[in-house]
Amino acid sequence: MNRNIQKGLFGAAVALLAWTSQVQAQSAVEQFYKGRNLTIMLGHPPGGSYDFYARLAAEFMRKYIPGNPNIIVENRPGGAGVVAAAFFYAQSPRDGTVISLFPETLVHTQILEPEIGRWKVQEMAYIGSFAPVNTGFVLRKAAPAKTIEEMKQKQLIVGCSGVNSQSYQYPALLKVLGGFDFKMVCGYKGSAEYIHAMEQGEVDLVSSAWNSWRVTHASPIASGELIPVLQAGLRRNKELANVPLMQEVVSDPKAKRIIEFASAGAAIGRALLAPPQIPADRLQALRDAFDKTVRDKEFLETAEKRKLDIDPTSGAEVQKIANDILNTPPDIVEGAKTSMK
Repeated sequence: MNRNIQKGLFGAAVALLAWTSQVQAQSAVEQFYKGRNLTIMLGHPPGGSYDFYARLAAEFMRKYIPGNPNIIVENRPGGAGVVAAAFFYAQSPRDGTVISLFPETLVHTQILEPEIGRWKVQEMAYIGSFAPVNTGFVLRKAAPAKTIEEMKQKQLIVGCSGVNSQSYQYPALLKVLGGFDFKMVCGYKGSAEYIHAMEQGEVDLVSSAWNSWRVTHASPIASGELIPVLQAGLRRNKELANVPLMQEVVSDPKAKRIIEFASAGAAIGRALLAPPQIPADRLQALRDAFDKTVRDKEFLETAEKRKLDIDPTSGAEVQKIANDILNTPPDIVEGAKTSMK
């Protein structure tokens, strides 16, 4: 037989085998999910950006997952997401019926506070990120300090949920590394509570995801009642082009590197995460469904109506970002630990 014909037949056979395997895998995933519930677990209460993105996913991902499972959102607030994340890692089902949407600081908590971050992100699998999440520091109009320099000279009361949350850790970095005169007041149950406290004049400044600010407080920000003064991330959000990043307001090179490390989770953003040991075919099906969902016309139109930013990153890319954070040099990690205490 002609060698070229043999090669052609061999190639066709390989392609057929691959196609058959793909069909069989999809059929197995479809049989598994058909008639089941798929839960998206959150570590925060309703009313914030975690909840907004999770419920948007619940509405639209279903049709792209083989078997079309019913998707529900479960809010398990506590410890700025730590309680739910620890439960998810240790006790949630590994079969693909429970996924999650946890803080972008999950990797940092694992590294910086292993006694609290009782999980290993490298054993879990990211499905995809809807959007990066820069944190916006927002000041009330009547606060005693307005400029960056004034914030180093006049004390501001900063509201936060807990010491494991960005609402404490980011301002703590600025206090230690940038000389900001911040008095931290923690104990609020979530961003909705401490933002309300700021609006009532109990605190002067709070930090929360810009993805949430732009939805819930667009009017008072536009009117000047609330003023974005800083942001956390690796690059400026396009809507905050004139608002400096945290690392831009400190001068020491090592301090800048520490803040960049602490801010790197912004690139992870609002990301769906699967538990350890999820079957490979179901993980792939969820990743494929995510990729199709974020290109869906109706999904994008709905996100725009709800003022939710969509700038997606694939699961594999998010996993790489998390792994890069895990490989941060020890001296930078130690510097961040010391500064966030």
